[in-house]
Amino acid sequence: MNWLTDIVRPKIKKTTPKEISDDLWVKCPECGQMLFSKELKQSLYVCTKCGYHLRLYIDKRLKMLFDDGYYSVMILPNVKEDPLKFKDTQRYVDRLKVYRKKTGNHDAIKVGIGKVAGIETVVAAMDFSFMGGSMGTAVGEAIVTAAEYAYDNNCPLIIVSASGGARMQEGMLSLMQMARTTAAVNRLKEKGLPYISIFTDPTTGGVSASFAMIGDVHIAERGALIGFAGKRVIEQTIREKLPEGFQTAEYLKEHGMIDIVVERKDLKATVDKVLSMLMSNFKKENLSA
Repeated sequence: MNWLTDIVRPKIKKTTPKEISDDLWVKCPECGQMLFSKELKQSLYVCTKCGYHLRLYIDKRLKMLFDDGYYSVMILPNVKEDPLKFKDTQRYVDRLKVYRKKTGNHDAIKVGIGKVAGIETVVAAMDFSFMGGSMGTAVGEAIVTAAEYAYDNNCPLIIVSASGGARMQEGMLSLMQMARTTAAVNRLKEKGLPYISIFTDPTTGGVSASFAMIGDVHIAERGALIGFAGKRVIEQTIREKLPEGFQTAEYLKEHGMIDIVVERKDLKATVDKVLSMLMSNFKKENLSA
């Protein structure tokens, strides 16, 4: 790249969601600032002007949380892909193929196993770029599998949520995942193993109404949208104007639903500290039992 293309802003080109090209500028969704992609990577995809936390791709999220970025991907069970033979503007099976090609992932979640703060840990991270991180049977099965592995191997569990809620193309089967995932996580908690829930932008719908909200500790990235229904729907239902900043991580912390709100650069250190404390308590309780 020469000095001209380094300084003069090039036209925005079309790229795949997997990786932002080195010769591109990215527009901040919050303040509109044009951000050079190299600088954006260095800032962990946080706007250098307004501090807005852009959404992270799932692999970057996992590398950020595991020690030295090393982890093994858990092989997840296969589920029936289109149990309802659903079709709207296109067939559900065709929509899945499009998103798999677009993201390079099988579904809206990936589970990794590795060291976090030197502790063998299971981390499940959701991918908003895959159908809005919607929770269908594949996501539900992944959460259950991750929780069962953590239970059997006495590992802590971390789930990073980024979702618009249940997957409409799977109807009632999608809603059933709320109960399944909650039961699996509660079984882990009954054993005394730590479960840390991390909220990223956005965490809404059936995900926020199930496993995301039952963590031992709730950690959220700065400015993350967290809630069940959308602000407009709530205002139309209750016929009142909602407070400024309603459903942000900061607002929920003030009202006791979130324990810690952090900048992305501090997330790894915060998780390490919290996990070490929780795991230390787990070991003490088991030694005294």
